Amino acid sequence: MKKFELMALPYALEALEPVISRQTLEFHHGRHLAAYVNNLNGLLDGSPLAGLSLEEIVLKADGGILNNAGQILNHELYFGQFSTPKAENRPEGSLGEAITRDFGSFEAFKEEFQKKGATLFGSGWVWLSADKDGKLVITQETNAANPVQKGLKPLLTFDVWEHAYYLDYQNRRPDHLTALWQIIDWRLIEKRYKFD
Repeated sequence: MKKFELMALPYALEALEPVISRQTLEFHHGRHLAAYVNNLNGLLDGSPLAGLSLEEIVLKADGGILNNAGQILNHELYFGQFSTPKAENRPEGSLGEAITRDFGSFEAFKEEFQKKGATLFGSGWVWLSADKDGKLVITQETNAANPVQKGLKPLLTFDVWEHAYYLDYQNRRPDHLTALWQIIDWRLIEKRYKFD
């Protein structure tokens, strides 16, 4: 059976400071995500879902398998979207144009995205996704849910589980959400947006 492995971070543990600290990455990636990977591998042993991709598992599974596979898929998209902090950081190209088209402006998009992240009750994720026609939508997904379950293509996500921000921001979730814009790798999000 193919085993899932903990993704390697595409940057050093200190690279996202002060937005996300080394300590938070050590816990969030090195412990939380690692636990989801270990749990999923154990749950898939002997399962008919063994051998499928993460996305296929998320679309077909339920219970503990769905929870762990969903968290791995979500975290891989989350950790993969960051780069070193930049003060002026905004999307360009076709993604920038689509954000302006569908939300009015980048500032209006950021405001709505942050509001959806700040007001999601409990644990979960706020997502920017594209539908089959390339129209952009913002969704709130609870727990381990992912927009692929709604037929959407996930592009950008902010993790609003407390373990994503508590060491750095305590209970100030809105401050965490505001800071994350500095570390988004918009070129990578643009690649996710391009349709084949």
